[in-house]
This record gives sequence, C-alpha cells and structure tokens, in this order.
Amino acid sequence: MDPYDPIVSVAAGSRRTIPPQPRPHPPYTRRAMPRSSFLVTGAAGFIGAHVAARLAASGAAVVGCDNFNAYYSPALKHARVRELLQPLGVGCDEVELADEAAVRALFDRVRPTIVIHLAAQAGVRHSLTHPQAYIQSNLVGFANVLEGCRRGGVTHLVYASSSSVYGDRTDPPFRESQPTDEPVSLYAATKKANELMAHAYARLYGLRATGLRFFTVYGPWGRPDMAYFSFAEKLLAGQPLPVFGHGSLARDFTYIDDIVEGVARLTEAAPQRDSLHEVFNIGSHTPVTVLAFIETLARHLGVTPQLELLPMQPGDVAFTCADVNKLRERIGFEPNTPLDEGLRRLVQWFKQWRSCV
Repeated sequence: MDPYDPIVSVAAGSRRTIPPQPRPHPPYTRRAMPRSSFLVTGAAGFIGAHVAARLAASGAAVVGCDNFNAYYSPALKHARVRELLQPLGVGCDEVELADEAAVRALFDRVRPTIVIHLAAQAGVRHSLTHPQAYIQSNLVGFANVLEGCRRGGVTHLVYASSSSVYGDRTDPPFRESQPTDEPVSLYAATKKANELMAHAYARLYGLRATGLRFFTVYGPWGRPDMAYFSFAEKLLAGQPLPVFGHGSLARDFTYIDDIVEGVARLTEAAPQRDSLHEVFNIGSHTPVTVLAFIETLARHLGVTPQLELLPMQPGDVAFTCADVNKLRERIGFEPNTPLDEGLRRLVQWFKQWRSCV
C-alpha cells in the first residue's frame, strides 16, 4: 500500500478516509550499497514518521521507536504510525530513551547499522516551564543513544539539531561555521549540547555522526504545538490570532518533503575526511515574515485573518535564515518548495484531517 494514496481507516468504531500525503518529489532511491538496517527514533513524530516512510518506500529495512508522550495528543502520533508506517511494514516500538536499560535492549534487538535520531522534547516556549523534560529527553536520552551506537558498532549516526543553536544572531544567512555559544532557550542549549556530545564520541570512538540544523519545518501531519497548526485552527474557527513580535518576526519556513530529502541523502554521506562529525543546515534559505505567512495561509483557507499583535516572547528570536551552500555541495540538493505551494498542500491535508477527528 502506498502512503501517498488516500487510506480508509477504521478507528474508534468509525470508517474514515485519511488524507493522502502530497508527493512533490519522486521517492528517494538509495544507491546500490550493502543492505543497511535503520533505526529511526521519534518515528511517530512529525519528521520521524516521514523519514521512516521514505526509507522504507525505497526498500530499506527500518525499525522505529517513540515514547508516545503527551506533549501533544498521542492520538496523532499513533495515526502517523498507522497511516504512514504500518502500510510499509515499519514497526514503531514504545521505548523511553532516557531509560538506559530500555535503550540497551533496543539496540541489542534491532542491531542497526545506521541510526537516525529524531526523538527529542521539542518546543522553545515549553522549555521555559518544563526544563526537566528537556534534560531527560534531549541530554540523557541522547547520551543513551550515543552509547548504543558505540556499543553496537553503528556506522553512521544522523541526528536532529536545530536552527535554534544560532541564538538571536543579526548577521544572516546563518552558516555552520559561525559561533553557536549564545543560546536564548534551554531547548537551544540542549541541541548545542547534542552537537558537542556527538563531536566527542566521534573523536573518542570513531563514531561517524551528522547533525542536522532544521529550520522551521511545516507540512502535512505536522505538530499541533507549531504556530502554523494553531494558526490554521484559529483561522477556520474565526478566532483572533496571537501574533508575537507584532508580526515582524521572520522564519525560514521549510517544507517537510525538502527536509526528508536532505535527511535521506545525508544518511549516505557520512563524514569521511578531516572530521568524523559534521553539521548541516537544512532550510529554505528564504525567510518570510510571520505576517506574510499568515496572509498566505489565510488565502488558501479562504478566510480573513483577525490579528492580535503582541510583544516578542522570551526564548524567541527575531529571524532565521539558512545558508545551504555546504548542503548543496555535499548532496547536490537544497530545499526548493515555494511557501505558497507548501501551504496549499498543508491546507489540503489539514482540512481533510480536521474533518476526520
């Protein structure tokens, strides 16, 4: 079964059609190489489910895991597994990565050759009020994954960092070579710590590791805590939108399929030369103001937005902008989905999803 086709699902005693995932790119085709087994952590998450599905569709052996926590509705996470992963034969084990024994057992059972670590406690603002969740998931959990890779002889660790590591810089575009030692949130600090931890394991144990600095990812099956998701819900409900930074904030909005393409290609581009650890930006390199984003989203929804302009929130940054030269040179690809097209696909999915839940 193709996850890009509409799926009829039976859940909670009702028969419903789950909207298809748009297909802007052909499925990624892996180059001829010895068969690898992939472990994708956070496979029930927004990016993780898309990545695991893409790899499985290309013929890779994929096992996923997730802790299915309640940061946002676990029902959406289970729906991603049911509609995107299970039709391709991808399982998603419930595993708490902060549990050392559970992670050891997971690696012993799966014995992956490549690990794509996308599990994390997400959300900048949530980190202001729930710091321990970030310590446990993003630091303790990541340390356990690193140990699993070291013990298991993993050939390549690909892990999610974040554009948040750049802090509140004022010199765009943001390049991987720029200093990233002034985070403005605990979330950003944990992601910077992940990069340092991976670098240390590369130096100490020869673990090839690639960190991915994602820039504001959006698209079908997205996270309800993200602004675009709440914007869409409020717009359709005729409610005013709280717009922080008085609408002047700008973000490098990046469509999910572009993120997945970058991840898939980088899994086969493990560091080989000077350093066994590298980081890459994956962003659209075309910042858009939040107001312009809202206007485009509202147009596709067919509504007129009501705005409540508010001051900038703690932990926020004024803008983000990715320099993708390094990414382009390494894998011959850079994100290229226009915002208007990406939001059209998002709205198509969102309306159908909203009618199903």
